[in-house]
Amino acid sequence: MRQLSAGCLVAGIVAAVSVTIAGVETRVLGHPVIEALVVALLLGMAVRFVWRPGAVFEPGIRFAGKELLEFSIVLLGVSVDLPLLLRAGPALAVAIVSIVAVGVGVSILIARALGLHPRLAVLVACGNAICGNSAIAAVAPVIGADAEDVASSIAFTAILGVIVVLALPLLIAPLGLTNYQYGVLAGLTVYAVPQVLAAAFPVSGLSGEVATLVKLVRVLMLGPVVLFFSLRKHNRFARAPSITTLVPWFIVGFLGLATLRAAGLVPAAWVAPTRIVSTDLTIVAMAALGLSADVRAVAKAGSRVIGAVSLSLLVLVVLGIGIIHILHIR
Repeated sequence: MRQLSAGCLVAGIVAAVSVTIAGVETRVLGHPVIEALVVALLLGMAVRFVWRPGAVFEPGIRFAGKELLEFSIVLLGVSVDLPLLLRAGPALAVAIVSIVAVGVGVSILIARALGLHPRLAVLVACGNAICGNSAIAAVAPVIGADAEDVASSIAFTAILGVIVVLALPLLIAPLGLTNYQYGVLAGLTVYAVPQVLAAAFPVSGLSGEVATLVKLVRVLMLGPVVLFFSLRKHNRFARAPSITTLVPWFIVGFLGLATLRAAGLVPAAWVAPTRIVSTDLTIVAMAALGLSADVRAVAKAGSRVIGAVSLSLLVLVVLGIGIIHILHIR
């Protein structure tokens, strides 16, 4: 606890300031232009730009950005109306599998066309199509990627993720998306779980819940994808992936609590306070993630990596919009 307290305290302070800023926006403008989730991420990055946290803060910041976030996602399962979210039926499952399969394939082609090494191309593709840094970390040892490959593929993810969080809601009006459809789009296209939360919950609670479910199912695709590259590169194994890599514990927890609520085993009185706790923990986690993202790291990523990541993301968004309309997801 002593090792974690300093970093968690810093993340908590950034989160508290972010909530205050969002509150000021609400009092002045009637509603927050930038929600506390996004403010925490941006403010954390700004703090990191002018002050790099020392070694005493790093364990707590890492804990807040990972374990605390994962726990907040588990709690979110209590507030999820699973029957409502699954109303799209098989079409939603088809959309998720399609976006991952086509996204990985097209992203690899784009990266190779821009001259990236095959291993780096795979890492960029999996990071884009599945779950950002987590996918990169899981696939890297399977394909024998070295530290330089991993560093190059991760460098631009955090910054571009923030851009997506801010820009994706701007598509709602021009495309005439419902809150449900926007949640599906965010879950299908945004990189990492925390970025999905930041992109979707400020739009509406329904958008956030739909995006979370879609994203977590999308993360489950990491298992088949890792297995696929394991079979292709079996002679280059650095280490075998563990079951916790293929099926993260927080996905099991989220779906488990959502199932319990759908079965009527969670008291209705628990839903609202649990949602508040989950939101507060997520804001702290956003602050921690911002404190971990170094804006200067973008300069270290080559223009080809930046181009590959950006074009792959654009393809994902176009595919997501197309799938929503083709499958008539409402």
